[in-house]
Amino acid sequence: MKAVIVASIFSTLFTFSSVSQAQEGPKPPTPVKEHEWLQKLAGEWETKTEAMMEPGKPPMKCVGVERVRDLGGLWIMGEYKGSFMETPMTGVMTLGYDIRKKKFVGTWICSMCDQICQYEGTLDPTGKILTLKTEMANPMTGKLAKCKDVMELKSNNHRVLTSYILGEDGKWTQFMTMESRRKN
Repeated sequence: MKAVIVASIFSTLFTFSSVSQAQEGPKPPTPVKEHEWLQKLAGEWETKTEAMMEPGKPPMKCVGVERVRDLGGLWIMGEYKGSFMETPMTGVMTLGYDIRKKKFVGTWICSMCDQICQYEGTLDPTGKILTLKTEMANPMTGKLAKCKDVMELKSNNHRVLTSYILGEDGKWTQFMTMESRRKN
């Protein structure tokens, strides 16, 4: 009889504990140092971009503004607005850190492209350079190509994003640079 009472009490406590946890709901993941690194990108930035559209031709230049905000300490979302070749452009970048993959992950979409770029990348040991790899259509050939965006934090108020594309010859070619300075 004593065993039945003990089992009944244990069962009741387990049931109340389960109900209590269910009412609280799942807890979000705890941000790690890589998530904290992403917070350095939050804020408003003025940008100057140069893009090489054709070999041997001068680069196309444009200016814009990027607003980067935090999403729950796990993600950042940046919205870029500017103009490219005298056409208004909007782009959205998301970045987070996938704890299971141990990689930074994200996306890029813009009003001048009909495809989404899906990023995966790593931070260098100095904590200043994030390299994100993706695939996209080569702007010069239209063929799918491997690309990488290398984001370097020069300071808390200055960062540089350099984009490269892997050529059919196996060499990385720089095709865009964006200087971003934090607005006061």
